[in-house]
This record gives sequence, C-alpha cells and structure tokens, in this order.
Amino acid sequence: MTAVIEVRELTRTFGPRVALDRLTLDVEAGEVLALLGPNGAGKTTTVRLLNGILQPDSGEARVLGRDPATDGDELRRHTGVLTENAGLDDRLTARENLEFTARIRGWSRPKARDRVDELLEQFGMAAHADQQTQGFSTGERKRVALARSLIHDPQVLFLDEPTASLDPAATKSVEDLIRAVAARGIKVVMATHDLGEARRLAGEIVLMHRGRIIETNDAAAFFTTPKTPEAARFVAGELLV
Repeated sequence: MTAVIEVRELTRTFGPRVALDRLTLDVEAGEVLALLGPNGAGKTTTVRLLNGILQPDSGEARVLGRDPATDGDELRRHTGVLTENAGLDDRLTARENLEFTARIRGWSRPKARDRVDELLEQFGMAAHADQQTQGFSTGERKRVALARSLIHDPQVLFLDEPTASLDPAATKSVEDLIRAVAARGIKVVMATHDLGEARRLAGEIVLMHRGRIIETNDAAAFFTTPKTPEAARFVAGELLV
C-alpha cells in the first residue's frame, strides 16, 4: 500500500529546545492514526511541519507525494486542519466563517453557499448558521471548525487535540463526527494526549515523547500488549520521564 505520509529524519528546534528529533514515520491510507503523547512530545510540531506551516531544520517529509517545506500551498489544497482552539472569527456567523474559507479558495458565491449549507446540515449546525460564533459553546465551535476544515473535501485531515476542553456529551458528538469523516475514506491524523480518545478512535498509535517516537503499534495491541516499557507505563497512567 502506498504511504500517504512519509517522514525521514525530520528535526525541528526552537532555540535550545529540540521539539522534533529525527522523526521517521510512514503513514498508510485507512484507519485513524493517533499521534499520542504527553504535552511537549512534539505532536503539534509534527502536524505543523506536515502542513508546511513550519519549516524543518533538517530531514524531509512527503504528504500525498508533496514536500510540505517547498510545496505547502499546493499541499494545503488537499489537506484539512483542525487546531485545538478552533480559530474561528467571532465577529462572523457560522455560515460566514465557512463561506469566507470557501471564497478565499476561489469558489464562486453560489458554490460556496451550497457547500456551506451541506456541511452545516451534516454537522448539526444548520439551526445556528446565522448566529455569531462568539456565543457558541466550545462543542459548537469545534463542530463549525471541523466543518470548515472539510469544506474542500481534503484527502488527509489533521486534528490537534480535537476534544480538548469539551464536556462528555460534546466529546461524544465530535468523536462521532470524526468517525464519520474517517468512514468516508479521509485519512485522519490526530494529535492527542488523551488515552481514552486514542483508544476510542484510532486504529494505529504512534507514541511520542520529547520529539521522538517511542512505539508504533496497532491500537488494540498497543493497549493490551505494548512493545516497550515506556508505552506500558504510559498506558498504565504513569508519567514519561
């Protein structure tokens, strides 16, 4: 099977801190992949590098055959990203937030409106379409942001802590939407520190710590028979040092 993402010796520092240390990884099409690890593991840096938002210090990556470092604009035509804070413009309505994204991609107004209406309906936000997002709950904001990340029907969707700060009901709602997205054949790469979220959603786990990969494993095996002592400790709820 052809890899959707190929990473070789990818390294990124911020001053004296090594955020990503010679990361090497192949990601194939199919199930949800969880980049799992504690805060500071390098998960968000990985997502940003793979989308061309950050430049690596060394190493290389290919996403859908494209180099994010040199072809980021073209790559982002085929990928979607949901950041932890959603990043909506609170002055705009849900509809306006989505239509703005479609319009800056060069879509005509009628095409943008049709796609936005479709997504707002799919994500259960049609009744709130013309309300300012400033008044939305965190769960509602996540729904709108997730819809926005899918407006151009991407082949790969990157999620950064998708259910952070959500209550249990909102968490279940967003996770159900993520499953539905993956079922459509979109490769989902999810950065999370939440063991429960990874267990519920992921088919494959990449455990990261201090910018390095500790273990890559099928999700079922990762939680029942981890291959490394570090992974076993993390599954048991112990801190990685």
